[in-house]
Amino acid sequence: MTEMIDFAAQTREVSRLAAGTAEQQLDAPTPCEKYAVRHLLGHLVGLAAAFQDVAHKDLGPATRLSPDAMRPDVDPGWRAELDRNLAGMAAAWRAPEAWQGETQAGGVTLPGAVAGRVALNELVLHGWDLARATGQEYVPDPDALQMSYELLSSWAEDAANGPLFGTVVPVPEGAPLLDRVVGLAGRSPAWQRPVS
Repeated sequence: MTEMIDFAAQTREVSRLAAGTAEQQLDAPTPCEKYAVRHLLGHLVGLAAAFQDVAHKDLGPATRLSPDAMRPDVDPGWRAELDRNLAGMAAAWRAPEAWQGETQAGGVTLPGAVAGRVALNELVLHGWDLARATGQEYVPDPDALQMSYELLSSWAEDAANGPLFGTVVPVPEGAPLLDRVVGLAGRSPAWQRPVS
């Protein structure tokens, strides 16, 4: 039987970080080179909605669109929309059927159990991105963080496919798990927002 993972704690953490993001921070840079905070938040709004369709196996434009197809932005009312989408995402992945069979995400057909892990990994990584970009403390859900480490480690060891998020950034032995996850995702754990 496929192990289900509860998204609730991680979606709450991302919602908390978004609530703590000031309007004047929307144009600030993030660890994602091409994204300012506004684009990162727009990406989170969109992915939280799309991964509901992925969980429901409601295959269509939202599940076919590559994440690199456009640079998202926030619309007026983005805070309420993000909260709504994150809550819907957590609810969608609570259903056992979401983790079974095949589905589609980013135009790629994959098992539901893998798609669920990909979705949660997105929240872990972009939670860190948002926290760093806005100077907030980040407390990811421990189960979600461990799952991200296992997922990213398996991808890093798959030399045939190459790194998914960019070149792995080495971190010292014994580094905190969050630093190891960030490094595996091609980000430097030392990244800091510029001081204005």
